[in-house]
Amino acid sequence: MEHLHTSAEFPGATRKLSGVSAFFPAHNEEHNVVSMAEQLLAVLPEVASRFELVIVDDGSRDRTGALADEFARTHPMVRVVHHRVRRGYGGAIKSGLAACRLDYVFYTDGDCQFDPVEIVRLISCLDRADVVVGYRARRADGIVRWLNGVAWNALIRALFRLPVRDIDCAFKLFRASALAGLQPRAEGAMISTELLACIQERGHRIVEVPVSHYPRRYGSPSGANVRVIARAFVELFRMRRRLREEFARARAGAARRRARLDTPAGA
Repeated sequence: MEHLHTSAEFPGATRKLSGVSAFFPAHNEEHNVVSMAEQLLAVLPEVASRFELVIVDDGSRDRTGALADEFARTHPMVRVVHHRVRRGYGGAIKSGLAACRLDYVFYTDGDCQFDPVEIVRLISCLDRADVVVGYRARRADGIVRWLNGVAWNALIRALFRLPVRDIDCAFKLFRASALAGLQPRAEGAMISTELLACIQERGHRIVEVPVSHYPRRYGSPSGANVRVIARAFVELFRMRRRLREEFARARAGAARRRARLDTPAGA
């Protein structure tokens, strides 16, 4: 791709992590899936002592799954997870997370709108964060999608009090320990919000850094689909209610446990 760089151009490029599991979801991305995988495999050895790459084929109806399988046959560090029926973005992210086995987890999208080499920007912040998320410094979208994004992110910040300006930016790096035990339920666009809200509730540190965003060259996005947007709003308010209840129960349980510990024996 034309926007590739060498990792030496970015600060923090010399730091190697112990192990990184990287993955990306792909739905009908036959023109992008191999390119995205090749870019990630070019970068991962520079930033991690051990690494693996997982491609999640989310019920594609084109050659995405076949091309991913063919690529994996010649690259032993690559695995492919197939959904026979499309589960949606959240379902694909959950499958990717479940497949990851190393100390750090990174995911991006399969549409080649992000440059994987910029993972070094995220890595450079790990000394002060458990999760580092990108935000698109300049979105390569039309004005309508940009305005929709501004309004959506403002709503997410207001409802969930997350310190993130671009919740759905698909460029995120996690310590695996921050994800341990999480069982997100979102199947659609709310997956990023659910993950970060739960991680923040646990007391983990979240830091946001700017990353580049490039125009999509092949395929078409589904995020602006009216049905996708409508489902996202329905899921948003259901999730807010559910998470508030779950967090309240967890806090009450933690308070009871602290009270028992503070009570002298025999009192």
